[in-house]
Amino acid sequence: MTSISECFESLARRSECALIPFITAGDPDLETTAKALKVLDAAGADMIELGVPYSDPLADGPTIQAAATRALQRGTRLEQVLEMVSGVSKEVRSPIILFTYYNPILNRGIEPFFKQIANAGVRGLVVPDLPLEESSNLLQTAASMGIDVILLVAPTSSPERIEAIARQSQGFIYLVSVTGVTGIRSGLDSRVQDILKQIRSVTDKPIGIGFGISEPEHARQVKDWGADAAIVGSALVKRLAEGTPEQGLDAIAEFCRSLKTAITT
Repeated sequence: MTSISECFESLARRSECALIPFITAGDPDLETTAKALKVLDAAGADMIELGVPYSDPLADGPTIQAAATRALQRGTRLEQVLEMVSGVSKEVRSPIILFTYYNPILNRGIEPFFKQIANAGVRGLVVPDLPLEESSNLLQTAASMGIDVILLVAPTSSPERIEAIARQSQGFIYLVSVTGVTGIRSGLDSRVQDILKQIRSVTDKPIGIGFGISEPEHARQVKDWGADAAIVGSALVKRLAEGTPEQGLDAIAEFCRSLKTAITT
């Protein structure tokens, strides 16, 4: 498994946009999640975002909330997720980016948490409710262990805050395409292109766009706007949850290939 920076550098040399699919750990079960990580890796994913189920997911829309609820009801916990990741991370090329809320990190302690995820092979971390003003300790600890903490820019972020986030974010900058939660949408707001340009004017770090990208055409749009990565979540989570686990795995493999084709042709 390469690092996030190495992955973006390799893609940049080929003038390619990264595809970052998202799935929820433990939905429908952790055995299927392990298979899904390998399937996505083989189907064109450049990095994979793995959501840890959480009881109060403020940034997640109904599809991912429902997946997290099902996973929690099956008893999925962080320790089990990391045990699964520890096995899979040795078998996949794509860097695994963990998506979790801040409270579980604080409960374990920042340094023990990072030791645990680093030992499992996690290469990146997204904490959607991490306040920028409280991120310093987290960022420093992560950097000492070779893990990138990816910060989010919202459509409502001021120019000053965008510059501050761009300066602090590690690995890449996550541009949220909508005001609100994740979910499947019919199209993308053209304002996102302006925000992308604004971020680009203050940093040379890669920029990924997520929230609302649910069709190959959406992924192609963000690539055409100049994004370095397209992040796709709810549309994949929905497909994985439909039918039997085997049917879900087949569905996400086909969809992942279609997304990758859209941003490389």
